[in-house]
Amino acid sequence: MSEAENRLNRRLFLHIPTVFLVIFFVLPLIALVVLSFWQTENYKIVREWTAMNYVTLATEPAYFIFFIRSLFMAIFVSVFSVVVSWPIAFFIVRHGGRYKLILSLLLAVPFLSGEVLRLIALQGMLGPTGLVNGVLLKLGAAPLRFIMYSNSATFIALVYLYLPMVVTTVYLSLLNFDFRLASAASACGANRFRIFSEIVWPLNLSGTIVGFLLCFIPTLSAALAPRFLGGPNGVLYGMSIAQQFGESGTWALGAAMGVVLFLFSMLVLGVFSLGIDLRRTGFTGMGRQ
Repeated sequence: MSEAENRLNRRLFLHIPTVFLVIFFVLPLIALVVLSFWQTENYKIVREWTAMNYVTLATEPAYFIFFIRSLFMAIFVSVFSVVVSWPIAFFIVRHGGRYKLILSLLLAVPFLSGEVLRLIALQGMLGPTGLVNGVLLKLGAAPLRFIMYSNSATFIALVYLYLPMVVTTVYLSLLNFDFRLASAASACGANRFRIFSEIVWPLNLSGTIVGFLLCFIPTLSAALAPRFLGGPNGVLYGMSIAQQFGESGTWALGAAMGVVLFLFSMLVLGVFSLGIDLRRTGFTGMGRQ
C-alpha cells in the first residue's frame, strides 16, 4: 500500500467519526441553542430573539426545585450504584473463573428490552397489587402502599436502569488491574482495608468515576422513570423538559432547559476529569512512576 493510500485511510478514519459527530451532535445542539432564544406561542415558534426563557428559568422557583430535586436524585442513585457495583464486579473478576465472560454478559440482559418495558415491569412488581405486595399478603404482612408513585419508586427504577452500566465499567477496570500489587501489600502486612483504600481503589478510580458519570448524567435528565413511577411531588427536571416539548408546547423554554442541563453536565464532566490521573488507574496496571 502506497503512502498516499495510507494518508487517505488515516483521513477517512478520522473524518468519518468527525462528520458523524457534527451531523448528529453539533448541529442538533446548535439548533437547540438557537431555539432557546426564540419564543413559543400557541404551539407556534416565534423567531424573535429574546432571553426571556432563561429569565423564566432563573426567576421561576419551580424549575429550580425540579433541578435541585434531580441533582440530589442523581447523586444518591449514582453513589448507591457505585457502592453496589464494586462487590459485584470484584466477585466476577476474582471468583468468576471460566464463567467470568458469561457473568459479565448477563449484565447486558436488561438492555435486551426497551426502557419503557422495564419500567412497566417495575410497576407490576411495586404496585399495590404487584408481586412484592402479593408475597407480603401471602405471608400475612401488610402491603407496602407507600413505595409506588413516590420518589422511592423513582430511585429504585433509576438504580435498576443504570446499575448494569456501572457494574460493567468497574468490572472492566478491575479486569485490567494487576492484583499482584494487592498480594504484595498483603505479604507486607497490610490489612484488607488498607489494601482496598490505598491500592485497589486509587488504581481503579478512573473506572469508578466513569461508572459514576455514566449513571449520573442520564439520571439527571431522566424523564420516563418519574413519569411512570413518581408521584405528584416527584417531578424531575428531565420530566419537566419532556412536558415542555409535549403537552405544554413551550418548545423554546424546553430548549433553554436543555441548554442549561447540557452546560451543567459539561461542568460536571470537566470537574471530574480534573481528578483522574491516568497513571493511577486499573487500565494501565501501573502505579505512579
